[in-house]
Amino acid sequence: MFKEYTQYDAIGLAGLVKSGEVSAKELLESAIARANKLNPKMNAIIHRFDERAYTAAQRGLPDGVFTGVPFLLKDLSFHFEGEPITMGSRSIEVTSDHDSEIVKRMKASGVNTFGKTNTPEFGLIITTEPKAHGATHNPFKKGYSSGGSSGGSAAAVASGIVPMAGAGDGGGSIRFPAAWCGAVGLKPSRGRNPFGPDFGEGWDGAAADHVITRTVRDTAAMLDATSGREIGAPYIIAPPEESFLQAAMRAPKSLTIALHQQPLIANTAVDKEVLAVLERTAKQLESMGHRVVPAEPNINIEQFWHDFIVVVCAHTAFTIDNIEKRFGAKHIKKLEPQTYNMAMLGRSLSAADLVHAKHGWHHSQYQTGLLLETYDMILSPTVPTTAVKHGVLPPSRVEEMLMNTSGLLSKGIDMGKYTFSSGMIEKLSHPVLSKMGFTILGNITGLPAISLPMGMSKKGLPIGMQLIGRMNDESTILSLAGEIERAGWFTKPTFEK
Repeated sequence: MFKEYTQYDAIGLAGLVKSGEVSAKELLESAIARANKLNPKMNAIIHRFDERAYTAAQRGLPDGVFTGVPFLLKDLSFHFEGEPITMGSRSIEVTSDHDSEIVKRMKASGVNTFGKTNTPEFGLIITTEPKAHGATHNPFKKGYSSGGSSGGSAAAVASGIVPMAGAGDGGGSIRFPAAWCGAVGLKPSRGRNPFGPDFGEGWDGAAADHVITRTVRDTAAMLDATSGREIGAPYIIAPPEESFLQAAMRAPKSLTIALHQQPLIANTAVDKEVLAVLERTAKQLESMGHRVVPAEPNINIEQFWHDFIVVVCAHTAFTIDNIEKRFGAKHIKKLEPQTYNMAMLGRSLSAADLVHAKHGWHHSQYQTGLLLETYDMILSPTVPTTAVKHGVLPPSRVEEMLMNTSGLLSKGIDMGKYTFSSGMIEKLSHPVLSKMGFTILGNITGLPAISLPMGMSKKGLPIGMQLIGRMNDESTILSLAGEIERAGWFTKPTFEK
């Protein structure tokens, strides 16, 4: 076993394999030993295929930037041929018969995948506490959320089981857990990474798949490996003038940065400790020669959350319809109440409702685009608070009973539209949406956004800061993130338990 395993990032480990200083098998042994030690307490990994990974290491992995690096995939949108996929749900019984396109590209980079990580049911909530697999604990405080929906991947990376892991982001689900676990998490621009062959895009373009890592250069190098044209994709994005890894390794020009301090969800308070880290980060950027100016996107925050919920509920209804067609009505009974009710809401909406919501998305895209005509980038907290205890974000038992009741009533009356008009949805969703007050902007607009580990609370919980860039300009984000990292301003707590 390689004792220095956790001291290297993925590029560093791959370099050792290439030089012959360590073998892919030894790295896998180190990852598995760490997983065996930590995962029983943390519950980040919910499915393992160690022997398959050992066989891959022995036969020889593809020659790429990450050859021999142990790797994990989020158990949601990443199909890995021959392995089960549950999407965090008790209603799914599937063994993947193909690789997702992004998985093909990740495999070609040389990573050695040996398991799947925990996620909430269908990635619909920003804490990883599914009834199917149980809660994933924050690596730095047991009993606290690791975030979601890529909470299993973030916990596995932050705890040193793997240097990076597959993740996805539909409302902040890469950045959110990266912030709460003290890791690096980039949501690429809409269409930058593939989403096929099963889908052209996720959640009308809100979702993007990538990785959670411990270093900026790993994030950049994986984007070089995964991005690019895909058959049948609705978007074709021109490649960058230089590689993303090259961009991450050089300093950017002097930038003008908008300081975004007001959450885009009403009645959302930002923790004093989070604001203190935001202020410190702004001063650090100014000391580098960048200009940081308070500026907010001109967005109707009352309409903003509603437009997002409408689109997500519509897609949830589509997902549940597919499950019923494929597996039968009995599987619908296994859904968590909040999932069933989101599907019920989606069914109650008209096609016109969906188009109205997408028109609202365009307004947010346009207003944010106007802001980015003046500013090169936006700086904000990633999440308004540090990690919360388990049980705070999922619906309570009483709320689940209300949801079950509303589901029964919906057969007789149009309960879906009633819950919207009555304010019930706003009340029930506010605990979750308020935590997403800074991240949803990147999903609705499709803009690239990254969370960086910039602080720790007095309780020892990580605090992340977010950078949002111009459309298709991951290069500038990665360049600035790399500059911050090289300056030594990342908070990188050592996890050795």
